[in-house]
Amino acid sequence: MGSPTGEFPIGLPPVRALDRLRVPGPRALLGSVILVRLILVGLAFGSALASSPDGPITSRIRVVLGVVGLAAVGWLAVASRRRNGIVPPSTLFIQATVDILLVTALVKGTGVQGTGATPLAALYVALVTVYALLLPTGRGLLTVLLSVACFVTVTISTSDVSAEFWSQVTVIVLVGVIISVLGNRLTTASREQSALAAALALARLEAEEILSTIQSGVISVDGEGRLGYLNPRGAKILGGAGFIPGQPVLEALRARSRELHSAIARGITEGTRVARGEAAVRNADGTLFPVGLSTTTFMRPGSDRPHVTAIFTDISDLKRLQEFRIRADRLEAVAALSASLAHEIRNPLAAIRSAVEQLARSVGQDEDDQVLATLVMRESERLNRLLSEFLDFARVRAGRFERVELMSLVEGAAQLSREHPEARGVTITVTGEPVELDGDDDLLHRIASNLMLNAAQALGGRGEIRVKVGLARPGESPVGRVERHVMLVVQDDGPGIPDSVRERLFEPFVTGRPGGSGLGLAIVQRAVEAHRGVILMDSAANAGTTFSIFLPATWSGEEEA
Repeated sequence: MGSPTGEFPIGLPPVRALDRLRVPGPRALLGSVILVRLILVGLAFGSALASSPDGPITSRIRVVLGVVGLAAVGWLAVASRRRNGIVPPSTLFIQATVDILLVTALVKGTGVQGTGATPLAALYVALVTVYALLLPTGRGLLTVLLSVACFVTVTISTSDVSAEFWSQVTVIVLVGVIISVLGNRLTTASREQSALAAALALARLEAEEILSTIQSGVISVDGEGRLGYLNPRGAKILGGAGFIPGQPVLEALRARSRELHSAIARGITEGTRVARGEAAVRNADGTLFPVGLSTTTFMRPGSDRPHVTAIFTDISDLKRLQEFRIRADRLEAVAALSASLAHEIRNPLAAIRSAVEQLARSVGQDEDDQVLATLVMRESERLNRLLSEFLDFARVRAGRFERVELMSLVEGAAQLSREHPEARGVTITVTGEPVELDGDDDLLHRIASNLMLNAAQALGGRGEIRVKVGLARPGESPVGRVERHVMLVVQDDGPGIPDSVRERLFEPFVTGRPGGSGLGLAIVQRAVEAHRGVILMDSAANAGTTFSIFLPATWSGEEEA
Protein backbone atom coordinates (compact mmCIF):
# COMPACT_ATOMS: atom_id res chain seq x y z
CA MET A 1 0.00 0.00 0.00
CA GLY A 2 1.09 3.56 -0.59
CA SER A 3 1.96 6.28 1.81
CA PRO A 4 -1.03 7.99 3.44
CA THR A 5 -0.57 11.20 1.45
CA GLY A 6 0.10 9.54 -1.87
CA GLU A 7 3.56 11.08 -2.14
CA PHE A 8 6.58 9.20 -3.32
CA PRO A 9 8.50 8.11 -0.20
CA ILE A 10 11.78 8.30 -2.12
CA GLY A 11 13.84 10.98 -3.82
CA LEU A 12 12.66 13.84 -1.59
CA PRO A 13 15.21 16.54 -0.63
CA PRO A 14 16.33 16.43 3.01
CA VAL A 15 14.83 18.95 5.41
CA ARG A 16 17.53 21.25 6.77
CA ALA A 17 17.57 22.50 10.34
CA LEU A 18 17.31 26.13 9.19
CA ASP A 19 14.14 25.30 7.27
CA ARG A 20 12.47 24.41 10.55
CA LEU A 21 13.03 27.90 12.02
CA ARG A 22 10.01 30.17 12.06
CA VAL A 23 8.64 33.23 13.87
CA PRO A 24 7.12 32.24 17.24
CA GLY A 25 3.34 32.29 17.32
CA PRO A 26 1.20 34.67 19.40
CA ARG A 27 0.68 32.11 22.16
CA ALA A 28 4.42 31.59 22.58
CA LEU A 29 5.06 35.33 22.64
CA LEU A 30 2.29 35.98 25.19
CA GLY A 31 3.67 33.20 27.34
CA SER A 32 7.12 34.78 27.24
CA VAL A 33 5.60 38.17 28.16
CA ILE A 34 3.92 36.70 31.25
CA LEU A 35 7.07 34.83 32.28
CA VAL A 36 9.41 37.83 31.87
CA ARG A 37 6.97 40.14 33.63
CA LEU A 38 6.78 37.84 36.63
CA ILE A 39 10.59 37.97 36.76
CA LEU A 40 10.49 41.77 36.55
CA VAL A 41 7.88 41.94 39.31
CA GLY A 42 10.05 39.75 41.47
CA LEU A 43 13.06 41.97 40.82
CA ALA A 44 10.99 45.07 41.59
CA PHE A 45 9.82 43.67 44.93
CA GLY A 46 13.34 42.47 45.73
CA SER A 47 14.98 45.81 45.00
CA ALA A 48 12.27 47.61 47.02
CA LEU A 49 12.89 45.45 50.09
CA ALA A 50 16.67 45.79 49.84
CA SER A 51 18.41 48.91 51.05
CA SER A 52 18.26 51.31 48.10
CA PRO A 53 20.41 54.40 47.67
CA ASP A 54 17.56 55.97 45.71
CA GLY A 55 15.48 56.46 48.83
CA PRO A 56 12.11 55.27 50.11
CA ILE A 57 10.15 57.05 47.39
CA THR A 58 11.73 54.98 44.64
CA SER A 59 11.15 51.80 46.66
CA ARG A 60 7.46 52.64 46.99
CA ILE A 61 7.21 53.28 43.25
CA ARG A 62 8.73 49.85 42.56
CA VAL A 63 6.27 48.17 44.92
CA VAL A 64 3.34 49.92 43.25
CA LEU A 65 4.59 49.00 39.81
CA GLY A 66 5.06 45.40 40.98
CA VAL A 67 1.45 45.24 42.14
CA VAL A 68 0.31 46.79 38.86
CA GLY A 69 2.41 44.24 36.99
CA LEU A 70 0.75 41.35 38.83
CA ALA A 71 -2.68 42.78 38.05
CA ALA A 72 -1.68 43.16 34.39
CA VAL A 73 -0.62 39.48 34.33
CA GLY A 74 -4.08 38.44 35.49
CA TRP A 75 -5.77 40.75 32.99
CA LEU A 76 -3.65 39.39 30.13
CA ALA A 77 -4.39 35.79 31.12
CA VAL A 78 -8.15 36.44 31.25
CA ALA A 79 -8.14 38.37 27.95
CA SER A 80 -6.23 35.66 26.10
CA ARG A 81 -8.52 32.91 27.47
CA ARG A 82 -11.74 34.74 26.57
CA ARG A 83 -10.66 35.44 23.01
CA ASN A 84 -9.04 32.07 22.28
CA GLY A 85 -5.52 33.47 22.54
CA ILE A 86 -6.23 36.58 20.43
CA VAL A 87 -5.66 39.79 22.47
CA PRO A 88 -6.79 43.18 21.07
CA PRO A 89 -3.97 45.60 20.09
CA SER A 90 -5.22 48.20 22.58
CA THR A 91 -4.90 45.73 25.46
CA LEU A 92 -1.45 44.70 24.29
CA PHE A 93 -0.31 48.33 24.12
CA ILE A 94 -1.41 48.90 27.74
CA GLN A 95 0.48 45.72 28.70
CA ALA A 96 3.55 47.07 26.92
CA THR A 97 3.27 50.34 28.84
CA VAL A 98 3.21 48.46 32.16
CA ASP A 99 6.32 46.50 31.16
CA ILE A 100 8.13 49.68 30.07
CA LEU A 101 7.42 51.30 33.43
CA LEU A 102 8.63 48.16 35.26
CA VAL A 103 11.88 48.10 33.27
CA THR A 104 12.33 51.86 33.77
CA ALA A 105 11.90 51.48 37.55
CA LEU A 106 14.58 48.80 37.57
CA VAL A 107 16.93 50.77 35.28
CA LYS A 108 16.75 53.89 37.49
CA GLY A 109 19.93 54.19 39.41
CA THR A 110 21.76 51.32 37.68
CA GLY A 111 23.61 53.46 35.13
CA VAL A 112 27.39 53.58 35.19
CA GLN A 113 28.52 56.85 36.77
CA GLY A 114 29.63 59.36 34.17
CA THR A 115 28.30 57.41 31.14
CA GLY A 116 24.62 56.73 31.85
CA ALA A 117 24.92 53.34 30.14
CA THR A 118 23.39 50.36 31.96
CA PRO A 119 23.48 46.61 31.40
CA LEU A 120 19.70 46.55 31.97
CA ALA A 121 19.21 48.38 28.66
CA ALA A 122 18.99 44.90 27.11
CA LEU A 123 15.56 44.59 28.78
CA TYR A 124 14.33 47.46 26.57
CA VAL A 125 15.66 45.63 23.51
CA ALA A 126 13.86 42.41 24.47
CA LEU A 127 10.69 44.33 25.29
CA VAL A 128 10.47 46.22 21.98
CA THR A 129 11.31 43.02 20.08
CA VAL A 130 8.42 41.01 21.58
CA TYR A 131 5.82 43.75 21.29
CA ALA A 132 6.92 44.66 17.78
CA LEU A 133 5.98 41.09 16.79
CA LEU A 134 2.65 41.21 18.64
CA LEU A 135 1.46 44.72 17.76
CA PRO A 136 0.65 46.32 14.41
CA THR A 137 3.46 48.36 12.88
CA GLY A 138 2.16 51.75 14.10
CA ARG A 139 1.69 50.72 17.71
CA GLY A 140 4.94 48.81 17.63
CA LEU A 141 6.80 52.01 16.68
CA LEU A 142 4.90 53.86 19.39
CA THR A 143 6.14 51.26 21.90
CA VAL A 144 9.72 51.88 20.72
CA LEU A 145 9.26 55.64 21.12
CA LEU A 146 7.83 55.25 24.63
CA SER A 147 10.69 52.94 25.67
CA VAL A 148 13.35 55.32 24.41
CA ALA A 149 11.64 58.32 26.05
CA CYS A 150 11.48 56.60 29.46
CA PHE A 151 15.07 55.38 29.19
CA VAL A 152 16.42 58.80 28.21
CA THR A 153 14.33 60.64 30.80
CA VAL A 154 15.27 58.49 33.78
CA THR A 155 18.95 58.41 32.80
CA ILE A 156 19.44 62.14 32.11
CA SER A 157 17.70 63.07 35.36
CA THR A 158 20.06 60.96 37.46
CA SER A 159 23.50 61.07 35.79
CA ASP A 160 25.59 62.42 33.02
CA VAL A 161 25.46 60.66 29.67
CA SER A 162 28.10 59.67 27.19
CA ALA A 163 28.45 58.20 23.71
CA GLU A 164 28.03 54.69 25.15
CA PHE A 165 24.60 55.67 26.49
CA TRP A 166 23.51 57.05 23.12
CA SER A 167 24.75 53.91 21.42
CA GLN A 168 22.39 51.90 23.68
CA VAL A 169 19.55 54.24 22.75
CA THR A 170 20.43 53.80 19.07
CA VAL A 171 20.39 49.99 19.42
CA ILE A 172 16.94 50.10 21.06
CA VAL A 173 15.59 52.35 18.28
CA LEU A 174 17.11 50.32 15.43
CA VAL A 175 15.97 46.95 16.82
CA GLY A 176 12.51 48.25 17.54
CA VAL A 177 12.05 49.88 14.13
CA ILE A 178 13.43 46.90 12.19
CA ILE A 179 11.34 44.36 14.10
CA SER A 180 8.22 46.55 13.87
CA VAL A 181 8.53 46.83 10.10
CA LEU A 182 9.94 43.43 9.14
CA GLY A 183 8.79 41.31 12.05
CA ASN A 184 5.15 42.14 11.44
CA ARG A 185 5.53 41.06 7.86
CA LEU A 186 7.28 37.87 8.95
CA THR A 187 4.44 37.14 11.37
CA THR A 188 1.87 37.62 8.61
CA ALA A 189 3.90 35.39 6.28
CA SER A 190 4.19 32.76 9.00
CA ARG A 191 0.42 32.78 9.51
CA GLU A 192 -0.15 32.51 5.78
CA GLN A 193 2.33 29.63 5.64
CA SER A 194 0.48 27.85 8.45
CA ALA A 195 -2.84 28.39 6.66
CA LEU A 196 -1.31 27.11 3.42
CA ALA A 197 0.11 24.05 5.19
CA ALA A 198 -3.30 23.33 6.72
CA ALA A 199 -4.98 23.72 3.34
CA LEU A 200 -2.38 21.43 1.76
CA ALA A 201 -2.90 18.81 4.47
CA LEU A 202 -6.65 19.00 3.92
CA ALA A 203 -6.20 18.64 0.17
CA ARG A 204 -3.98 15.59 0.72
CA LEU A 205 -6.56 14.03 3.03
CA GLU A 206 -9.33 14.68 0.51
CA ALA A 207 -7.21 13.26 -2.31
CA GLU A 208 -6.42 10.19 -0.20
CA GLU A 209 -10.11 9.78 0.60
CA ILE A 210 -11.00 9.96 -3.09
CA LEU A 211 -8.26 7.55 -4.12
CA SER A 212 -9.27 5.14 -1.35
CA THR A 213 -12.93 5.01 -2.34
CA ILE A 214 -12.93 5.12 -6.15
CA GLN A 215 -13.62 1.88 -7.96
CA SER A 216 -10.56 2.24 -10.19
CA GLY A 217 -7.04 1.19 -9.35
CA VAL A 218 -4.35 3.89 -9.25
CA ILE A 219 -0.64 3.10 -9.27
CA SER A 220 2.32 5.51 -9.53
CA VAL A 221 5.82 4.36 -10.45
CA ASP A 222 8.90 6.60 -10.43
CA GLY A 223 11.55 6.84 -13.14
CA GLU A 224 13.61 4.08 -11.52
CA GLY A 225 10.72 1.61 -11.57
CA ARG A 226 9.96 1.89 -7.86
CA LEU A 227 6.45 1.98 -6.42
CA GLY A 228 5.28 5.39 -5.26
CA TYR A 229 1.58 4.84 -4.57
CA LEU A 230 -1.03 2.10 -4.90
CA ASN A 231 -4.59 2.70 -3.71
CA PRO A 232 -6.65 -0.04 -1.99
CA ARG A 233 -8.75 -0.82 -5.07
CA GLY A 234 -5.61 -1.19 -7.19
CA ALA A 235 -4.05 -3.50 -4.60
CA LYS A 236 -7.19 -5.65 -4.66
CA ILE A 237 -7.23 -5.86 -8.46
CA LEU A 238 -3.51 -6.71 -8.64
CA GLY A 239 -3.54 -9.14 -5.75
CA GLY A 240 -1.81 -6.93 -3.14
CA ALA A 241 1.27 -9.04 -2.36
CA GLY A 242 4.67 -7.88 -3.65
CA PHE A 243 3.84 -4.17 -3.82
CA ILE A 244 5.92 -2.23 -1.28
CA PRO A 245 6.33 1.57 -1.49
CA GLY A 246 9.84 2.56 -2.47
CA GLN A 247 10.73 -0.91 -3.80
CA PRO A 248 11.08 -2.04 -7.46
CA VAL A 249 7.66 -2.99 -8.79
CA LEU A 250 8.01 -3.67 -12.54
CA GLU A 251 8.73 -7.38 -12.17
CA ALA A 252 5.72 -7.84 -9.88
CA LEU A 253 3.60 -6.01 -12.46
CA ARG A 254 4.94 -8.23 -15.25
CA ALA A 255 3.76 -11.30 -13.33
CA ARG A 256 0.27 -9.81 -12.89
CA SER A 257 -0.26 -8.13 -16.26
CA ARG A 258 2.11 -7.93 -19.21
CA GLU A 259 0.09 -5.15 -20.86
CA LEU A 260 0.07 -2.98 -17.72
CA HIS A 261 3.81 -3.59 -17.22
CA SER A 262 4.51 -2.71 -20.86
CA ALA A 263 2.47 0.53 -20.69
CA ILE A 264 4.29 1.73 -17.54
CA ALA A 265 7.72 0.66 -18.81
CA ARG A 266 7.19 2.52 -22.11
CA GLY A 267 6.04 5.57 -20.17
CA ILE A 268 9.28 5.56 -18.16
CA THR A 269 11.67 4.90 -21.05
CA GLU A 270 9.89 6.69 -23.92
CA GLY A 271 7.47 9.04 -22.19
CA THR A 272 4.51 7.59 -24.11
CA ARG A 273 1.00 7.68 -22.73
CA VAL A 274 -2.00 5.37 -23.14
CA ALA A 275 -5.31 7.18 -23.57
CA ARG A 276 -7.70 4.24 -23.72
CA GLY A 277 -6.38 0.70 -23.68
CA GLU A 278 -7.11 -2.74 -22.36
CA ALA A 279 -5.04 -5.19 -20.38
CA ALA A 280 -5.47 -8.64 -18.89
CA VAL A 281 -4.72 -9.18 -15.19
CA ARG A 282 -3.96 -12.63 -13.79
CA ASN A 283 -5.84 -13.84 -10.72
CA ALA A 284 -4.22 -15.87 -7.96
CA ASP A 285 -5.76 -19.01 -9.51
CA GLY A 286 -4.19 -18.24 -12.90
CA THR A 287 -7.34 -17.03 -14.67
CA LEU A 288 -7.32 -13.72 -16.54
CA PHE A 289 -9.83 -10.87 -16.42
CA PRO A 290 -9.88 -7.65 -18.49
CA VAL A 291 -9.20 -4.12 -17.23
CA GLY A 292 -9.48 -0.75 -18.93
CA LEU A 293 -6.20 1.15 -18.83
CA SER A 294 -4.93 4.72 -19.18
CA THR A 295 -1.56 6.19 -18.22
CA THR A 296 -0.02 9.63 -17.84
CA THR A 297 3.58 10.77 -17.36
CA PHE A 298 5.09 13.73 -15.51
CA MET A 299 8.53 14.93 -14.53
CA ARG A 300 9.53 15.53 -10.91
CA PRO A 301 12.28 17.97 -9.85
CA GLY A 302 15.62 16.23 -9.66
CA SER A 303 14.58 13.29 -11.86
CA ASP A 304 15.80 12.74 -15.42
CA ARG A 305 13.16 10.09 -16.24
CA PRO A 306 9.38 10.58 -16.13
CA HIS A 307 7.15 9.16 -13.43
CA VAL A 308 4.12 7.21 -14.62
CA THR A 309 0.65 7.04 -13.11
CA ALA A 310 -1.73 4.35 -14.39
CA ILE A 311 -5.48 4.14 -13.81
CA PHE A 312 -7.07 0.75 -14.41
CA THR A 313 -10.60 -0.56 -13.91
CA ASP A 314 -12.01 -4.06 -13.87
CA ILE A 315 -14.26 -4.22 -16.96
CA SER A 316 -15.31 -7.87 -16.65
CA ASP A 317 -18.96 -6.87 -16.19
CA LEU A 318 -18.82 -4.51 -19.16
CA LYS A 319 -17.35 -7.25 -21.32
CA ARG A 320 -20.12 -9.58 -20.24
CA LEU A 321 -22.71 -6.96 -21.06
CA GLN A 322 -21.23 -6.55 -24.53
CA GLU A 323 -21.35 -10.30 -25.01
CA PHE A 324 -24.98 -10.31 -23.88
CA ARG A 325 -25.84 -7.60 -26.39
CA ILE A 326 -24.16 -9.49 -29.21
CA ARG A 327 -25.85 -12.70 -28.12
CA ALA A 328 -29.22 -10.95 -27.93
CA ASP A 329 -28.83 -9.63 -31.47
CA ARG A 330 -27.91 -13.11 -32.67
CA LEU A 331 -30.90 -14.62 -30.87
CA GLU A 332 -33.19 -12.03 -32.42
CA ALA A 333 -32.06 -13.05 -35.89
CA VAL A 334 -32.46 -16.74 -35.08
CA ALA A 335 -35.91 -16.06 -33.63
CA ALA A 336 -37.06 -14.36 -36.80
CA LEU A 337 -35.76 -17.28 -38.88
CA SER A 338 -37.33 -19.82 -36.50
CA ALA A 339 -40.74 -18.18 -36.72
CA SER A 340 -40.58 -18.11 -40.53
CA LEU A 341 -39.50 -21.76 -40.78
CA ALA A 342 -42.05 -22.91 -38.19
CA HIS A 343 -44.92 -21.33 -40.11
CA GLU A 344 -43.66 -22.71 -43.42
CA ILE A 345 -43.25 -26.26 -42.05
CA ARG A 346 -46.30 -26.48 -39.80
CA ASN A 347 -48.91 -26.36 -42.55
CA PRO A 348 -47.35 -29.15 -44.70
CA LEU A 349 -46.76 -31.14 -41.50
CA ALA A 350 -50.44 -30.93 -40.59
CA ALA A 351 -51.38 -32.18 -44.05
CA ILE A 352 -48.89 -35.04 -43.81
CA ARG A 353 -50.22 -36.04 -40.39
CA SER A 354 -53.82 -36.03 -41.63
CA ALA A 355 -52.91 -38.15 -44.65
CA VAL A 356 -51.00 -40.64 -42.50
CA GLU A 357 -53.98 -41.01 -40.15
CA GLN A 358 -56.26 -41.83 -43.12
CA LEU A 359 -53.73 -44.31 -44.50
CA ALA A 360 -53.44 -45.97 -41.08
CA ARG A 361 -57.20 -46.59 -41.02
CA SER A 362 -57.17 -48.01 -44.55
CA VAL A 363 -54.25 -50.45 -44.28
CA GLY A 364 -56.29 -52.94 -42.36
CA GLN A 365 -54.74 -55.33 -39.87
CA ASP A 366 -51.28 -55.58 -41.44
CA GLU A 367 -48.86 -55.35 -38.50
CA ASP A 368 -45.94 -53.83 -40.40
CA ASP A 369 -48.12 -51.14 -41.92
CA GLN A 370 -49.54 -50.30 -38.51
CA VAL A 371 -46.04 -49.98 -37.02
CA LEU A 372 -44.91 -47.68 -39.81
CA ALA A 373 -48.04 -45.52 -39.53
CA THR A 374 -47.61 -45.23 -35.76
CA LEU A 375 -43.93 -44.29 -36.19
CA VAL A 376 -44.78 -41.56 -38.70
CA MET A 377 -47.50 -40.14 -36.45
CA ARG A 378 -45.23 -40.18 -33.37
CA GLU A 379 -42.38 -38.44 -35.16
CA SER A 380 -44.72 -35.90 -36.67
CA GLU A 381 -46.04 -35.18 -33.19
CA ARG A 382 -42.49 -34.71 -31.93
CA LEU A 383 -41.74 -32.43 -34.85
CA ASN A 384 -44.88 -30.45 -34.05
CA ARG A 385 -43.74 -29.99 -30.44
CA LEU A 386 -40.36 -28.81 -31.69
CA LEU A 387 -42.06 -26.30 -33.97
CA SER A 388 -44.10 -25.09 -30.98
CA GLU A 389 -40.87 -24.49 -29.10
CA PHE A 390 -39.52 -22.56 -32.08
CA LEU A 391 -42.61 -20.39 -32.02
CA ASP A 392 -42.30 -19.88 -28.26
CA PHE A 393 -38.73 -18.81 -28.78
CA ALA A 394 -39.72 -16.40 -31.54
CA ARG A 395 -42.64 -14.92 -29.57
CA VAL A 396 -40.62 -13.89 -26.53
CA ARG A 397 -41.71 -10.28 -26.37
CA ALA A 398 -42.46 -8.09 -23.40
CA GLY A 399 -46.15 -7.34 -23.58
CA ARG A 400 -47.69 -5.05 -20.97
CA PHE A 401 -45.44 -4.03 -18.11
CA GLU A 402 -47.03 -3.75 -14.69
CA ARG A 403 -46.00 -3.97 -11.03
CA VAL A 404 -45.27 -7.61 -10.25
CA GLU A 405 -44.52 -9.07 -6.84
CA LEU A 406 -41.69 -11.44 -7.75
CA MET A 407 -41.61 -13.55 -4.59
CA SER A 408 -45.20 -14.83 -4.94
CA LEU A 409 -44.69 -15.36 -8.70
CA VAL A 410 -41.59 -17.48 -8.11
CA GLU A 411 -43.33 -19.50 -5.40
CA GLY A 412 -46.17 -20.24 -7.86
CA ALA A 413 -43.67 -21.32 -10.52
CA ALA A 414 -41.90 -23.52 -7.95
CA GLN A 415 -45.20 -25.19 -7.00
CA LEU A 416 -45.90 -26.06 -10.64
CA SER A 417 -42.32 -27.27 -11.15
CA ARG A 418 -42.61 -29.65 -8.19
CA GLU A 419 -45.54 -31.35 -9.93
CA HIS A 420 -43.61 -31.88 -13.15
CA PRO A 421 -42.62 -35.53 -13.79
CA GLU A 422 -38.95 -34.63 -14.32
CA ALA A 423 -38.82 -32.90 -10.87
CA ARG A 424 -39.85 -35.95 -8.85
CA GLY A 425 -37.34 -36.64 -6.11
CA VAL A 426 -35.95 -33.10 -6.33
CA THR A 427 -36.34 -30.61 -3.46
CA ILE A 428 -37.14 -27.03 -4.51
CA THR A 429 -36.71 -24.36 -1.82
CA VAL A 430 -37.62 -20.69 -2.27
CA THR A 431 -36.19 -18.05 0.11
CA GLY A 432 -35.88 -14.28 0.13
CA GLU A 433 -38.13 -11.31 0.62
CA PRO A 434 -41.14 -9.83 -1.19
CA VAL A 435 -39.96 -7.41 -3.85
CA GLU A 436 -41.76 -5.62 -6.66
CA LEU A 437 -40.59 -4.72 -10.15
CA ASP A 438 -42.02 -3.53 -13.45
CA GLY A 439 -42.28 -6.54 -15.71
CA ASP A 440 -44.31 -8.91 -17.84
CA ASP A 441 -45.96 -11.49 -15.58
CA ASP A 442 -45.94 -14.26 -18.19
CA LEU A 443 -42.30 -13.80 -19.19
CA LEU A 444 -41.13 -13.68 -15.58
CA HIS A 445 -43.05 -16.89 -14.86
CA ARG A 446 -41.40 -18.59 -17.86
CA ILE A 447 -37.95 -17.44 -16.67
CA ALA A 448 -38.43 -18.95 -13.21
CA SER A 449 -40.10 -22.19 -14.32
CA ASN A 450 -37.64 -22.84 -17.20
CA LEU A 451 -34.64 -22.43 -14.89
CA MET A 452 -36.15 -24.72 -12.25
CA LEU A 453 -37.09 -27.42 -14.78
CA ASN A 454 -33.70 -27.15 -16.44
CA ALA A 455 -32.04 -27.67 -13.03
CA ALA A 456 -34.37 -30.59 -12.25
CA GLN A 457 -33.45 -32.27 -15.53
CA ALA A 458 -29.74 -31.83 -14.72
CA LEU A 459 -30.25 -33.42 -11.27
CA GLY A 460 -31.86 -36.53 -12.75
CA GLY A 461 -34.41 -36.99 -9.96
CA ARG A 462 -32.06 -36.53 -7.00
CA GLY A 463 -30.77 -33.28 -5.47
CA GLU A 464 -31.80 -29.85 -4.29
CA ILE A 465 -32.70 -26.61 -6.05
CA ARG A 466 -32.39 -23.38 -4.04
CA VAL A 467 -34.12 -20.26 -5.32
CA LYS A 468 -33.47 -16.82 -3.81
CA VAL A 469 -35.40 -13.60 -4.46
CA GLY A 470 -34.62 -10.07 -3.24
CA LEU A 471 -32.97 -6.74 -3.93
CA ALA A 472 -29.35 -6.95 -5.01
CA ARG A 473 -26.93 -5.52 -2.46
CA PRO A 474 -24.20 -3.04 -3.46
CA GLY A 475 -21.46 -4.89 -5.31
CA GLU A 476 -23.63 -7.90 -6.23
CA SER A 477 -25.20 -6.54 -9.40
CA PRO A 478 -23.23 -5.71 -12.56
CA VAL A 479 -22.23 -2.14 -13.28
CA GLY A 480 -24.51 -0.03 -15.48
CA ARG A 481 -27.08 2.75 -15.50
CA VAL A 482 -29.57 0.87 -13.31
CA GLU A 483 -29.39 1.96 -9.67
CA ARG A 484 -31.56 -0.79 -8.12
CA HIS A 485 -31.60 -4.38 -9.31
CA VAL A 486 -34.01 -7.14 -8.36
CA MET A 487 -32.15 -10.44 -8.06
CA LEU A 488 -33.37 -13.97 -8.87
CA VAL A 489 -30.87 -16.76 -8.17
CA VAL A 490 -31.47 -20.44 -9.06
CA GLN A 491 -28.83 -22.82 -7.72
CA ASP A 492 -28.57 -26.61 -7.89
CA ASP A 493 -26.09 -29.14 -6.54
CA GLY A 494 -25.91 -31.20 -9.71
CA PRO A 495 -22.96 -32.31 -11.84
CA GLY A 496 -22.42 -28.90 -13.43
CA ILE A 497 -22.44 -27.88 -17.07
CA PRO A 498 -19.94 -29.57 -19.41
CA ASP A 499 -17.11 -27.40 -20.66
CA SER A 500 -18.04 -28.23 -24.25
CA VAL A 501 -21.32 -26.30 -24.04
CA ARG A 502 -20.59 -23.77 -21.26
CA GLU A 503 -19.45 -20.94 -23.54
CA ARG A 504 -22.40 -21.41 -25.93
CA LEU A 505 -25.02 -22.30 -23.35
CA PHE A 506 -27.51 -19.54 -24.21
CA GLU A 507 -27.32 -20.07 -27.96
CA PRO A 508 -30.28 -21.81 -29.63
CA PHE A 509 -30.06 -25.58 -30.21
CA VAL A 510 -27.08 -25.94 -27.83
CA THR A 511 -27.73 -28.48 -25.09
CA GLY A 512 -25.81 -30.91 -22.94
CA ARG A 513 -28.83 -33.17 -22.35
CA PRO A 514 -29.67 -36.00 -24.75
CA GLY A 515 -32.99 -35.31 -26.44
CA GLY A 516 -33.09 -31.66 -25.49
CA SER A 517 -34.01 -29.00 -28.05
CA GLY A 518 -31.52 -26.45 -26.70
CA LEU A 519 -34.16 -23.69 -26.64
CA GLY A 520 -35.02 -23.51 -22.92
CA LEU A 521 -32.12 -21.32 -21.81
CA ALA A 522 -32.25 -19.36 -25.07
CA ILE A 523 -35.86 -18.47 -24.22
CA VAL A 524 -34.78 -17.44 -20.71
CA GLN A 525 -32.02 -15.26 -22.17
CA ARG A 526 -34.46 -13.51 -24.51
CA ALA A 527 -36.99 -12.99 -21.72
CA VAL A 528 -34.33 -11.46 -19.49
CA GLU A 529 -33.16 -9.24 -22.34
CA ALA A 530 -36.76 -8.14 -22.93
CA HIS A 531 -36.70 -6.78 -19.36
CA ARG A 532 -33.35 -5.03 -19.94
CA GLY A 533 -31.81 -7.43 -17.44
CA VAL A 534 -28.67 -9.55 -17.20
CA ILE A 535 -28.24 -13.28 -16.60
CA LEU A 536 -24.98 -14.69 -15.26
CA MET A 537 -23.97 -18.33 -14.96
CA ASP A 538 -21.45 -19.97 -12.65
CA SER A 539 -20.79 -23.70 -12.88
CA ALA A 540 -18.12 -26.18 -11.90
CA ALA A 541 -17.80 -29.92 -12.35
CA ASN A 542 -19.57 -31.81 -9.51
CA ALA A 543 -20.19 -28.50 -7.71
CA GLY A 544 -23.53 -27.49 -9.19
CA THR A 545 -24.68 -24.58 -11.31
CA THR A 546 -25.94 -21.14 -10.35
CA PHE A 547 -27.94 -18.81 -12.58
CA SER A 548 -28.13 -15.21 -11.33
CA ILE A 549 -30.62 -12.85 -12.95
CA PHE A 550 -30.60 -9.09 -12.32
CA LEU A 551 -33.64 -7.10 -13.46
CA PRO A 552 -34.31 -3.34 -13.13
CA ALA A 553 -36.75 -2.60 -10.33
CA THR A 554 -38.44 0.09 -12.43
CA TRP A 555 -39.07 0.48 -16.13
CA SER A 556 -39.03 3.80 -17.97
CA GLY A 557 -39.76 4.90 -21.49
CA GLU A 558 -36.15 6.05 -21.83
CA GLU A 559 -34.91 2.53 -21.13
CA GLU A 560 -37.44 1.06 -23.54
CA ALA A 561 -36.26 3.38 -26.27
